[in-house]
Amino acid sequence: MDIDIKKNKSYKDLMQLVDKVKVMGVRTNAETPEDAAHGLHFGAEGIGLFRTEHMFYGEGSEEPLFLLRKMIVSKTEQERREALDELYKYVKKDIKDTLLVMKGRPVTIRLLDPPLHEFVPHDKDKLKQLSKELGISMGMLNRRVLALHENNPMLGHRGVRLGISYPEITEMQVRAILKAAAELIKAGKKALPEIMIPVTCTVNELSHQKEIVYKVYKEVCEKMKMKSIPYLYGTMIETPRAAIRAEHMANIADFFSYGTNDLTQMSFGFSRDDIGGFLPKYLDLKILPFDPFQTIDRDGVGELVMDGVQRGRKIKPKLKVGICGEHGGDPDSVKFFHKLGLNYVSCSPFRVPIARLAAAQAQIENPRK
Repeated sequence: MDIDIKKNKSYKDLMQLVDKVKVMGVRTNAETPEDAAHGLHFGAEGIGLFRTEHMFYGEGSEEPLFLLRKMIVSKTEQERREALDELYKYVKKDIKDTLLVMKGRPVTIRLLDPPLHEFVPHDKDKLKQLSKELGISMGMLNRRVLALHENNPMLGHRGVRLGISYPEITEMQVRAILKAAAELIKAGKKALPEIMIPVTCTVNELSHQKEIVYKVYKEVCEKMKMKSIPYLYGTMIETPRAAIRAEHMANIADFFSYGTNDLTQMSFGFSRDDIGGFLPKYLDLKILPFDPFQTIDRDGVGELVMDGVQRGRKIKPKLKVGICGEHGGDPDSVKFFHKLGLNYVSCSPFRVPIARLAAAQAQIENPRK
């Protein structure tokens, strides 16, 4: 039975008590402005992960997806920039609508993360249609699609690597983020975007992308006739190397957000999509006590998180640190993150109340100031 939480007195009373006790924040993960609104409905204090690429799926995605594909199959930087210029308005609208919904609460926006091949059709008929729409030959399209092929794309050309290979992709997204925030502020609204670089493994990647961000920031400030636009610049910590080099990452980053899904995957060497073939046996035989993708592995992955937090805060004692993997909505994991001193956890909208309750219980069990 569905319960309207706005009208349920018992729920409201419980959550008021919870929020008085907990000290760790709870944000929501979101893919659309509608997701953001759902998260707010359940008491989220911001967005810990806004996935920009999901505007290319589902309802209303036809035109932005076509423009993204046009960019992907471009032969030159000039062609890519032309496609990105057309795509820009869709990206800015999605971000602006989300910032508007959140009314000045922090919104962590992850730059494009998936490998580009995910956005290109592989069905022969759909490729023929794309070839016709783009006005290029099937031979040229097939060569471009073949060039995108990777044996292990989740460890390949994705995340920050796209922004380094094609800086214009980073430029377009950052311009959309900062322009959206600037327009809202000039209209008397509040906006606080946090630009997050995914899949980093070295501080040099962060430095490279930060130069692009700052260049675009100056351009947008000048164009909007504003002295400043509030934003933070940070990174997802989702590779083991980033975790153990966190003190170097903290020299550049304003915040860390632990992507514990990928950090677990890379630490265990397990594919999240393929564990069904062996994990049930591991659990039956007690080789593993639980599914590490559901509850954080405190002894391994948890050590990486703890070590990274300590290293990062040696450089910046007030470094903002959160977690945006599935573990953000798991009560046992939430209690662990509270003990580590994280500023917030982020989870799907419907798990926000669970995370809030777990954060309050964690404070009672292990009080922190």
